[in-house]
Amino acid sequence: MARTLVVLSGRLGAVLPAAALPALRGAEHVLADVSVPAEVAGAAGAAPVPDPTPGSVGWPADSCVLLTTDPAHPLLASADAVLTVPEPPGAALLDAVAVMDRLRSPGGCPWDAEQTHLSLLQYLVEECYELYQAVEDADRPALREELGDVLLQVLFHARVAAEGGVKPYPPDAGPFGIDEVAADLVRKLVDRHPHVFAAEVAPADKVRTASDQEVRWDELKRAEKRRESSVDGVALSQPAAALAAKLVSRAGKAGLPAALTAEASLGNGPGERLFALVAEVKLAGTDPEQVLRAAARRFAADVRTAERSARVAGLDSHQLGADDWNRFWPNGQR
Repeated sequence: MARTLVVLSGRLGAVLPAAALPALRGAEHVLADVSVPAEVAGAAGAAPVPDPTPGSVGWPADSCVLLTTDPAHPLLASADAVLTVPEPPGAALLDAVAVMDRLRSPGGCPWDAEQTHLSLLQYLVEECYELYQAVEDADRPALREELGDVLLQVLFHARVAAEGGVKPYPPDAGPFGIDEVAADLVRKLVDRHPHVFAAEVAPADKVRTASDQEVRWDELKRAEKRRESSVDGVALSQPAAALAAKLVSRAGKAGLPAALTAEASLGNGPGERLFALVAEVKLAGTDPEQVLRAAARRFAADVRTAERSARVAGLDSHQLGADDWNRFWPNGQR
């Protein structure tokens, strides 16, 4: 006689491990504790019973299969066999979707319920920059946290979009949710990697290097989007240095000579001079946004170093004059 504990996944619903089928067919009793939804218990032919624990209900004397969603069930140690439902990578995303649904549903959080795409924009930008900094700082705990915060923004916007008719979009724009977002992403990745996913790879789709893939990606994207200009689709809301670099890159990929890029940058205004410098850096193969951020962070570090030195000398770091700044400036130590 065998006593088999089958631990179901609370995330995956009515999914049984294949190894449980022989036990279900051969057991004299199939039971389900109170953690198993009634529809799941019914589909498995299990009789719902109160949660059995040693000293109370316990195992029946004859062969029995007990269904539960509790991975630490009290009868775990006394079971002859324990079968679990393996969860695929990403299964915890279902929990995140469920939490977001709870927050936006009646009886959830009033603040979350009243947010719109527009009101969330400030948080989207902030979280992306915090993630950027975590990568720059090589801070893996922060990286993990900030990835979660960016994921929250994706889930939040998708949940708002699922409700449909939310400003600034008209009601006839049509609702969509996180499943549609994920499906579109999968379709895009598959379509733009025919050398990986196609049953037969056409000669034009063969990719041997990362550079080949960049060229092919741009070709596929241009055909897919039906863009008239090489600079169509560039996000104009990104930071100015990144925007200028992206425009230079797109035009360069379209064959615009570097000399014309330099000519377009001619002018005496600060904007033209900045654009010319960004173009020069980008055409040299460096990310202007990254090097400018690095320089800005070095400057901030120098300011803090000077302020600390002033405090050590007994001065108020908020009341420093020009001579004090010159005295305590790191003098090229960074």
